[in-house]
Amino acid sequence: MALSNSKDLEEKLERERRAAEEKDAERRAKKNNLPYLDLISVSVPTEIEAMALVPESHAKDGLLVPLQLIQRKLVVAVFDPTLETTSKILGELKQKYEVGLYVTSLSGLKHAWKHYEYVADQKEIAGKVEIDQENLATLTREIKTFDEFASRVRSFDKPRTTELLEVILAGALALKASDVHLEPNEKQGVIRLRVDGVLHDIEKDFPTSRYHAVISRIKLLSNLKINIQTEPQDGRFTIALKNKSIEVRTSIIPSEYGETAVMRVLDPESLKTNLSDLGLREDDFKILKEEIGRPNGLILNTGPTGSGKTTTLYAILKALSSPRVKIITIEDPIEYHLPGISQTQVRPEASYTFASGLRSILRQDPDVILVGEIRDKETAEIALNASLTGHLVLSTLHTNDAVGAIPRLIDLDAKPQIIGPGLNLVISQRLVRVVCIHCRKKSPISSVLNKKINEFVRALPDRVNKDGFDAPHLYEAAGCEKCTSIGYKGRTSIFEFFQVTKEIETAIYKNPNEIELKDLANSQEMVTMQEDGIIKTLLGITTFDEVERLTGKISWLH
Repeated sequence: MALSNSKDLEEKLERERRAAEEKDAERRAKKNNLPYLDLISVSVPTEIEAMALVPESHAKDGLLVPLQLIQRKLVVAVFDPTLETTSKILGELKQKYEVGLYVTSLSGLKHAWKHYEYVADQKEIAGKVEIDQENLATLTREIKTFDEFASRVRSFDKPRTTELLEVILAGALALKASDVHLEPNEKQGVIRLRVDGVLHDIEKDFPTSRYHAVISRIKLLSNLKINIQTEPQDGRFTIALKNKSIEVRTSIIPSEYGETAVMRVLDPESLKTNLSDLGLREDDFKILKEEIGRPNGLILNTGPTGSGKTTTLYAILKALSSPRVKIITIEDPIEYHLPGISQTQVRPEASYTFASGLRSILRQDPDVILVGEIRDKETAEIALNASLTGHLVLSTLHTNDAVGAIPRLIDLDAKPQIIGPGLNLVISQRLVRVVCIHCRKKSPISSVLNKKINEFVRALPDRVNKDGFDAPHLYEAAGCEKCTSIGYKGRTSIFEFFQVTKEIETAIYKNPNEIELKDLANSQEMVTMQEDGIIKTLLGITTFDEVERLTGKISWLH
């Protein structure tokens, strides 16, 4: 009881001391005819770029801290503007900026000075992080499995957060991860990697103090507000390597126990920009070549985020690129930079949306247009009208399958009169993991399964090349050092091509439902994504488990 009373008394005295200190700050503010600012009780955004204008040692000597820099207006909090050292530093700042002053307490300044630990060199502030080449090479050699990566993170004993983030990024690059996920729990943080579309836990007991320090470092590199922790923020930074630069897109959102961060790693070497590398069957490849060879029309690519839509569209643009063809894109955001193509990015704050940008692009007299996504009626109608007036238009739409694009466009209030003649082709796709050729195991084929496989092959359209299906090779994923013990290494696409023929164009005028459209598509020998996945399984590229993971249960297999 005595200890409790003593603690209560200490807390009471501390509150009274703080209140008296803030009262004194208010008095000094009034005396100097300046506004007062409580840097502890009030959430004041502190910008690292502003703080970097005054070195930490100078800020402490002058009892001040720069808070925000908006164009040439600099906000500075001071203890007392009349102090000699303070006045000297402010004089230097006023030669370059319009300085707005606030008076604060010494405790408030000490609270703000803590952010100086995030002020690094200008390369990092500008959104670039340089990883030491020798260090990266060493990490890449040492990190071959998730366990080795986890061990490296756990055994990190250096004080600098910059070096810890370097280990995390280097590990992600070594394991060819597409995303790094940082998630807070009640008592610790979690690090996860997405490799070949599947999430893997790396570290479940990441110390909370280090977790928050890494989040702050990521926010700094991504030019985000460190003090803003209750709103979502998006940014990006670049990993500058010797022979290439890797873009990292950052998304940070508030959650119950802190901020959750996802870093998407955009390695240009992972981008398959040749049509022949996409995993297309011979018959689908022929259809695609015919459709992109047409001078006008709309080609849509559908599927969820991370299904490979952007890669496919970029491969199409590369195939179409030539000095005689003008190609312009409007994207959100630009993921990879393509030579010889004019790429623009959506900027809502400047009223440059998909719809307004598409209108502007049409005035540039392009031959081919890429619209990152059709999200609303206006964009849909402009894209369809552009496809009817001599332009080849490429875009994406969020639907589960290719046929679903028609009802989706109608839901967006696009007129059936322009959907039918404007739409040429709808592609739907998913990314399936490729079974590791170094450790895969042959799976026995029973007589019953062999019979079902033969029935499936016979039912395929005549356009599908059936060579090799008389002796299918089924494999199971095992796991080895080459595939980091997963059993799969790399991914390929499974596709569904829905061509808008005269019969389907006629049906669109009648506002058909999805079931009617699927029946019509099947009568015209469409091969579904699941069927394409089964074909790739029979060729030994992937497994039935992987196809079912992405397309659902294969009815005849069970």
